[in-house]
Amino acid sequence: MRALADRTRIEQTMEGFARAARGPTRVYLVGGTSAVLLGWRESTIDVDFVPRPEDDALLRELPALKEQFEINLELASPLDFIPVPSGWEDRSPFIKKIGEVSFHHFDPYAQVLAKIERGHARDMTDAREFLDRGLVDPRRLRAYFLEIRPLLYRFPAVDAPTFERAVGEFLGAP
Repeated sequence: MRALADRTRIEQTMEGFARAARGPTRVYLVGGTSAVLLGWRESTIDVDFVPRPEDDALLRELPALKEQFEINLELASPLDFIPVPSGWEDRSPFIKKIGEVSFHHFDPYAQVLAKIERGHARDMTDAREFLDRGLVDPRRLRAYFLEIRPLLYRFPAVDAPTFERAVGEFLGAP
């Protein structure tokens, strides 16, 4: 059983990513990892992330990093679950740079939409924190949902009417 990923473990993992990378890389941190680094959660079950470009050296090092820091590492992001509005990289807030690796929070708008789509209690709490902390503007969130709605057919596991209702309820609309 792996330990929960707290701030210290996440930062150690980021340093491990930087040591493993073989060139300029951006690592986008997602979900509970963002929640821990932004300060509203003490820990998360796993460190979800997506590297751009994919770096084989970094990816090959993942099993060793998992063992070294006793955490779960997952290549996962909203891109895997919902359409993500174009320009997500530019909406991904910078965290810090270690060596040649720049770390960013994955686009908060995409994170909130993915969390609403999943609908789990912890996801909804995280989505609300993004909104309450001013990291996501409700009007822009609605606009991004409207932008991706025509592309939901590409994600057959997503029920578009249910997702749309959930976004409306989250934003306080009927």
